[in-house]
Amino acid sequence: MEEGEGSAGAELKRLWSSTNAEDCTMQEEADHDSYHKRAKVEGRSASMEKTVASSSSSSRTDTDMFCQNFILNYGRKNGRKDLEFHIDLTDDLLHLVFSSLNHVDLCLSAMVCRQWRAASAHEDFWKVLNFENMKISIEPFENVCHRYPNATEVNVFGVPDVNALALKAATTLRNLEVLTIGKGQITEKVFQVLRKCNSLRNVTINEALLGSGAQKIHLSHNRLHELKFEKCSVLLLSIRCPQLRSLSLKGINMIQAILNCPLLQHLNIRSCYKLQDADIRSVVTSCPQLESLDVSNCSCVSNETLREIAQACAGLRILNASDCPNISFESVHFPMLTVLKLHRCGFITSATVAWIANSLALEVLELDNCKKLTSVTLHLSCLKSISLVNLCNRFTELNLQSTKLSSITISNCPALNSVTITSNALQRLDLKKQDNLTTLVLQCQSLQEVDLSGCISLSNTVCDLVDGCPMLKSLVLDNCESLTEVRFSNSSLSSLSLFGCCDVTSLELNCPRIEQICLDGCDNLETAFFKHVALQSLNLGICSKLSVLSIEAPYMVSLELKGCGVLSEASIICPLLTSLDASFCSQLKDDCLTAITASCPLIESLVLMSCSSIGSDGFSSLKRLQNLTLLDLSYTSVMNLEPIFKSCIQLKVLILQVCKGLTDSSLEPLYKEGALPALEELDLSYGTLSQTVIDNLLACCTHLTHLNLNGMHDLEFDWGSANVETSSNRLLQNLSCVGCHNIRKVLMPPAARFDHLSSLSLSQSVHLKEVDLSCPNLVLLNLSNCCSLEVLKLCCPRLASLFLQFCKMDEAEVEAAISGCSSLEILDLRFCPKIPSVSMARFQPVCPSLKRVVSRPKLLQERVFHPMFRYTQLYL
Repeated sequence: MEEGEGSAGAELKRLWSSTNAEDCTMQEEADHDSYHKRAKVEGRSASMEKTVASSSSSSRTDTDMFCQNFILNYGRKNGRKDLEFHIDLTDDLLHLVFSSLNHVDLCLSAMVCRQWRAASAHEDFWKVLNFENMKISIEPFENVCHRYPNATEVNVFGVPDVNALALKAATTLRNLEVLTIGKGQITEKVFQVLRKCNSLRNVTINEALLGSGAQKIHLSHNRLHELKFEKCSVLLLSIRCPQLRSLSLKGINMIQAILNCPLLQHLNIRSCYKLQDADIRSVVTSCPQLESLDVSNCSCVSNETLREIAQACAGLRILNASDCPNISFESVHFPMLTVLKLHRCGFITSATVAWIANSLALEVLELDNCKKLTSVTLHLSCLKSISLVNLCNRFTELNLQSTKLSSITISNCPALNSVTITSNALQRLDLKKQDNLTTLVLQCQSLQEVDLSGCISLSNTVCDLVDGCPMLKSLVLDNCESLTEVRFSNSSLSSLSLFGCCDVTSLELNCPRIEQICLDGCDNLETAFFKHVALQSLNLGICSKLSVLSIEAPYMVSLELKGCGVLSEASIICPLLTSLDASFCSQLKDDCLTAITASCPLIESLVLMSCSSIGSDGFSSLKRLQNLTLLDLSYTSVMNLEPIFKSCIQLKVLILQVCKGLTDSSLEPLYKEGALPALEELDLSYGTLSQTVIDNLLACCTHLTHLNLNGMHDLEFDWGSANVETSSNRLLQNLSCVGCHNIRKVLMPPAARFDHLSSLSLSQSVHLKEVDLSCPNLVLLNLSNCCSLEVLKLCCPRLASLFLQFCKMDEAEVEAAISGCSSLEILDLRFCPKIPSVSMARFQPVCPSLKRVVSRPKLLQERVFHPMFRYTQLYL
């Protein structure tokens, strides 16, 4: 690679003599091209093709590419045609595009056409010469500097011969303002040459060996404003820069520094661990205009040094003295100090805080990892931010008073038990996992968010904190295990979280703006009162011990009380409520349901599953719900459905699972009087209704789309007789008869008019022997576990999925059954004892649309001996 770089540099040097003539030719060609509006293609010289070919090698670096393309674009001899094609773009547009390209990309762009070559050579793009970590040699760098003498910024950090390139930049570029060098040895000669760069304003030297490493380095410059020496090696450093404003000596392992910078404002000597206390004192006190000082990780700094700095630099505003183990900050007074950082200072105590309180202009204070702090009390009118992280087990009290305090960071203070904060600017307070916090007093007029998650020692008095926070909107009390009674009356609170507060037994909220509340994990909640709340939805189903409930919520639309098994008193005044789930509220009485229907007349969905205490009076009150569309009365003792049939004329879904009190006459209004004309879904699973009722429902209620008859006995679906023809087309789409053990025959001829049926489930009908279906729109048929099935006839042209698990039919019978199913895609034959091994090829000729046949012959052979087979069969 080094040989390639050397040859590129030699070629650049050899061709550079023709640059001036080529520039003239380029300008003429660019003017000529400006009149061409169409793309054209011309041949290239053999030498150029050779150069381009070598530049496209996969092993080439960015430096190789830059050098070769720079030769190709700016070092060609006069008279050569180097244009491949011309793209008609305005110079202004090209200038805009090229302004975002780096040097390598500019050289590549110059290969496109003469116009692009001329545009890429504009000196605006070469004001900043950035060769950081590029392996560029002195020759091409020198040629770039000669071609663009007006460059103002150079970065040669990490180049192989950084010292030589720095000298070349300093001696060639008369307008040089910013220079970045490093990662190599920088000799004294560089600093001597820099003295003559009158335009120089900013110098950065990183990771460099200054001089020979055992001598004094002297830098003198009359106009330099910013200087950085970081992670450099030198024994003694002397700097005389009368105009210098910012100086960084971070991480230099020098033993002495001499500064003559009377206007210096910002000084960073962080991690200069070899500097002694007296040297640090001498360096800092020589800069009376200092405003910012970083002496962090300077282990020799003492209190005496800080006191002298405070006297010499009266205008100091920012001080970082972190990791200085010998300072206690006692008797130290910085009157203008605004930012103070004292991380990991072992002698910082509560007495230190008293001296810090004398800095009346202090805005930012950081005392992280100060292990000897026991308390912090500060009354500073300008304080805006404070950080107290990882303090010792003896830090117990925090008292802050500041009208401008806006940020507080407190973390991992295990002994903290008392916090008092007064502020007009604080908007968010985070005190997570303060295990011993018992007292919290807040007087914060602008506070909006408080997070006290994991403060397991907080008592019920935490409810009083909202009195001093009139703007509080969000309060998080997750896993505050000591809370037993929660009462809030606040006009601004909009969100409250009590997740995991397992000991809370009473909740009372009078918060007209509260919109969100989380009660997950409040397993012992017994009484809940929500007065004038703005909640739109509420889930109390996780409160299994809730016995008394009162809700006044003018905007609530959804309420879930599922599983509140001991709820006996419920006052729900929600005029906009549309959904109520009271499943398994076994203690809910008629009077409660009557009151609910009176105060919530817009209910559309009502679930009363297993509400065994509700009687006829309660069911009669449902007549008030004119908008009811879904009603679930499963597992109830309902007997008379007359009030529902008369009043709930919009009802679409009626669920009556396991309603043992219903008789055949209970449903007569449905098929005799045309009650509930909008009814679409009816669930009568596990009921005791007779076959006559089911036949009448199917014959007369043609508007039903879903009918569930799971687990019903003595059913027979035989529409094969001459008298089954109906005058109107049934709209039934889904029919489920799972577990109807006594059903033996299912016949649906075309005359039965099941034209819309798309899903039929007869699984676990163990006595079913014959199925004959003519359903033009049937898509899914489930006959799993119909182990007695002998006859299967299907005329279902749209059937896509057929499940025959555990059926005893053989391959020939299955083949005959699916011959009329031209759209069948999935055939499930798992655990069929008479079909030991199946491949799609067996059924493909009969049913070309078949895509998948599911079977598991190994499981079939092992099922008799496998102990889990019985459980698998029961599950399926």
